Amino acid sequence: MAFAPRNVFITGGAGFIGANFVRHWLARPGEGRVVVFDALTYAGNLDNLAGLDRDPRYLFVKGDICDEAAVRALLEQQRIDTVVHFAAESHVDRSILGPDDFIRTNIVGTHSLLKAAKALWVDKKTVPDHRFHHVSTDEVYGSLRPDDAPFQERSPYAPNSPYSASKASSDHLVRAYHETYGLDTTVTNCSNNYGPYQFPEKLIPLTIVNILLGKPLPVYGDGMQVRDWLHVEDHCRAITLALNRGKPGEVYNIGGNSETSNIEVVRTLCALVDETVGARPDLRAAFSASPAVRGARAADLITHVRDRLGHDRRYAIDYSKAEHDLGYAPGRDLAEGLRATIDWYLTNTRWWLALLGRDYAEWLAKNYSR
Repeated sequence: MAFAPRNVFITGGAGFIGANFVRHWLARPGEGRVVVFDALTYAGNLDNLAGLDRDPRYLFVKGDICDEAAVRALLEQQRIDTVVHFAAESHVDRSILGPDDFIRTNIVGTHSLLKAAKALWVDKKTVPDHRFHHVSTDEVYGSLRPDDAPFQERSPYAPNSPYSASKASSDHLVRAYHETYGLDTTVTNCSNNYGPYQFPEKLIPLTIVNILLGKPLPVYGDGMQVRDWLHVEDHCRAITLALNRGKPGEVYNIGGNSETSNIEVVRTLCALVDETVGARPDLRAAFSASPAVRGARAADLITHVRDRLGHDRRYAIDYSKAEHDLGYAPGRDLAEGLRATIDWYLTNTRWWLALLGRDYAEWLAKNYSR
């Protein structure tokens, strides 16, 4: 029987994937209310949610998922029946430099949410039906060799970074609360997301922005690390399907059917941005440092840097279970998705230029040094 969320609590809803999901949800007539809960750390940005406050179904509350009392009170006050849990520290480089925040947010924070949900939904039975959906990553499965089959839901966990280890732990906690207490849970493990509102520390937005500004394009090692790329809109559709059609206690892998090496993604972005900037006088005037303005190639900005510690070589997702059980399939191939993403960053320059302050520049210099 399909589940129909009425009052949805979205953690991390001012972040990249969370904000896209909030927009996706509210764009669908007839969907229930959303309460967005976000601590607004460096990657949480209210600009990602601009304009949504005109929708009477939308409410934003600033808060920390580790504050169990505040979470529980809000869930009860708002008659929440559905949690969609995005809130997480998610950047592998940051987890290597400072793992403590990842343990606190990704493990302790997830447990705080689970305890609050159990207290209300299982113990007090405050709502007739409920669902706790946990958004996770393919990185919990570790690294694949070139000829290995893609990850399936039953692939053994083998996380290789503090980030992926913290997400693996949170996955296990969600499963345990279903098996032990009967909490209605679903989990999705997704491949690498890209698209609008992605903070420009990740590969695709970093590459686009640096081409436009004529800055080096850092590529770890030989750049032959392979990822399955998933457009964030496809991911949002998959989560909605999991909420409505997912079986309690089940895990669904969500992929984009776009296995590509990092260096190939960067080279493709170089060619596409060169083509776009070169063809438009307004862009040539706005981004005078971009290589295409002077007849050069963005690919000449590629700079190979020392490889990341413990860098996973390949991820790949088998999403056949989600296809069969939920009716999911990715709607955008990588070439189409990259073009749309470039267009978004060109159309929304104010959004990302506001992020390029001194702290960001210092962070790039520290983390992508030769």
